[in-house]
Amino acid sequence: MTFSLRDIDVTFDDLPVLKNLTMEMDEHQLICILGPSGAGKTTLLNLMSGSLQPDRGQIQGFEGKSISYLFQETRLLRWKTVEGNIDFVLKDHLSKMERVEIINRYIEMVGLSEFRRYYPDQLSGGMKQRVAIARAFAFPSDILLMDEPFKGLDLQLKSALMQAFIDVWLTDKRSVFFITHDLDEAVLLGEKIYVFTPSPGRVKGVITNSIPHKERNLNSDSLRSIEDRLIELITAP
Repeated sequence: MTFSLRDIDVTFDDLPVLKNLTMEMDEHQLICILGPSGAGKTTLLNLMSGSLQPDRGQIQGFEGKSISYLFQETRLLRWKTVEGNIDFVLKDHLSKMERVEIINRYIEMVGLSEFRRYYPDQLSGGMKQRVAIARAFAFPSDILLMDEPFKGLDLQLKSALMQAFIDVWLTDKRSVFFITHDLDEAVLLGEKIYVFTPSPGRVKGVITNSIPHKERNLNSDSLRSIEDRLIELITAP
């Protein structure tokens, strides 16, 4: 099963956002889209979700797929507990018994078992994002769309959240499309990294990262080599 976008053009108010965009991706991979602000990365996710149609081009593989989201903002319901927030996205899809099992599993995966009955206002920013990760994975989706969920976080917190995310993804692999403009995030998370040009966005190049996630370390020569290749691609004319 593959996902494809071919010869995609998107224009807003006479301003080209995406131009001649073509991508081919396998399912069950963690795909990273790396590019500068204004390169049309969020527009790309809207195309994948079906909430936006291109002016030109073909999109295949996404039709009929259920989709969950993970944003920079956690978008938690303040009046519901940790388990209540996760249950909220499940209640129309699963029985009570199934929901309890799934909620328990994902809360444990992100290390929040002791905080399951806490409300968002009682949690730190990092804990809130862990709830958002658990909720996104708990929802029975085929595809997960991530729009810079770690942006603006300090390095230690970002590292912990990315590790929590990888732990969950390795347990329950699904197709993930992850947007970032951070090189470290790209090499630590991405299996295939698409580099976008500045606006109007198109694919400038693709780099495959075959290093197992458990072996990825920013201090390793192999990962630094991939980052160096990304820098060369980004800075190339």
